[in-house]
Amino acid sequence: MVNVCRCFFGRVYPGLPSLSPKRYIRRMTRSYATVEKSIAALVAGEDDAVAKMATIACELFHGMDGFDWVGFYRVTGPEMLKIGPYQGGHGCLTIPFSRGVCGKAARDRETVIVADVHAFADHIACSSTTLSEIVVPVQDRDGALIAVLDIDSDRRAHFDADDARALEHILAQAFGPGSVPPPTRAEGQAAD
Repeated sequence: MVNVCRCFFGRVYPGLPSLSPKRYIRRMTRSYATVEKSIAALVAGEDDAVAKMATIACELFHGMDGFDWVGFYRVTGPEMLKIGPYQGGHGCLTIPFSRGVCGKAARDRETVIVADVHAFADHIACSSTTLSEIVVPVQDRDGALIAVLDIDSDRRAHFDADDARALEHILAQAFGPGSVPPPTRAEGQAAD
């Protein structure tokens, strides 16, 4: 018998346990391998970036231990980030590229790991419970910066290079080259 999970809207996800989403999330092991598999199945064939961001934020927040806030800040204008899909308490609404950990990751297009946010000179305190943070830039299939993934923890030094590699891989699979299948040509339509 094949395991099949149906989401709230009736979409079928082969290979995922046939549990309600809440029961499935509670039973997940706390590993990137498990969360990555779940994300891949949930976003397969999806081409809407915001839908992918919402799904990834939810899966990481509920599937990983020590993730106190998970969300995306989308690039909405020159040198400006605006809150996107997230899980956890309220986030800052806008962040310029010139400020904070998210701004640094967007500006430098590199993952930033902060072991102690109180020691980061330009940290923007959106939540008083945040003690450590990782921010990963998100690029689309063409290499354009579209967002940053921001994850906060209420534990000091919660993130390391292994977290960075795993999160970068998840985002590359979801948004990077080859992440969305090319449009299917109508039968009989000539190739370009």
